[in-house]
Amino acid sequence: MLIINTRAELRATLGAARGRGERIGFVPTMGALHEGHLALVRQAGHQCQLTVASIFVNPAQFNNAQDLAAYPRDADADAALLRAAGCHVLFLPSVAEMYPYPSATTLRFGPLEEVLEGAHRPGHFAGVGLVVSKLLHLVAPDLAWFGQKDLQQVAVIRQLVRDLEFGTELVIAPTVRETDGLAMSSRNRRLTASERGVAPLLYQALTATRTALLRGASVADATALGHEILTNEPRFRPEYLEVVDAHTLQALPSAAPLPPTETAVVIAAWLGEVRLIDNVLVGPALA
Repeated sequence: MLIINTRAELRATLGAARGRGERIGFVPTMGALHEGHLALVRQAGHQCQLTVASIFVNPAQFNNAQDLAAYPRDADADAALLRAAGCHVLFLPSVAEMYPYPSATTLRFGPLEEVLEGAHRPGHFAGVGLVVSKLLHLVAPDLAWFGQKDLQQVAVIRQLVRDLEFGTELVIAPTVRETDGLAMSSRNRRLTASERGVAPLLYQALTATRTALLRGASVADATALGHEILTNEPRFRPEYLEVVDAHTLQALPSAAPLPPTETAVVIAAWLGEVRLIDNVLVGPALA
């Protein structure tokens, strides 16, 4: 596996690959890799001749300096995992390499960024959009892989790719979970052993809500069941538990039953000092 730290070397390497007619698959990450990331890398390897991964903890998408400082980093361990998963190129830039001068461009995503994560983390998706734009411009992949766990991010990036006409096909992979249901996440590393023991309640709240919806409960009644599961564990501090359109992320009417559309149950909660998010789809997988 080739490890590249500069934009110039990345462009030269990938330009040569395109000249050989190789199909390029891309998996952008912020490191602290787990099986969810590695599953994306292996999928890219099955569909492309050259698999590229990036590791960059993007300061522009953090609105909490302490959260940025606490984000786990272990580039050597991550590189070893990527190599074993079949990655061909790892782009590992510094902040100065990605942002050689202050950025003046601000991206806005309308209603997509005004709800859920956007409401609780102002400016987050502007930062996500900026760095993903930079990475897609640099890598110019044929396909790029993202995980369903970050459902709102997927919606934002889909809008970005459509609006700016990047020649990249997005592949959305199902959330990879631990055996007890907890969604794999880099932030799970920061949970204490005690917190890790109760963390699967997040998934239980989601599935209880989904089951109630499928049995004909209204949105309000279904989410009340999910809230009850979390509030019975005082270490959780829920931020939201909502039933939304899986593409627009807009909340469904509380008195309504499950609509004939692709629906998601989304959740965010603090557990100790760690903020966790997750979601489940009600219906088919995202295309």
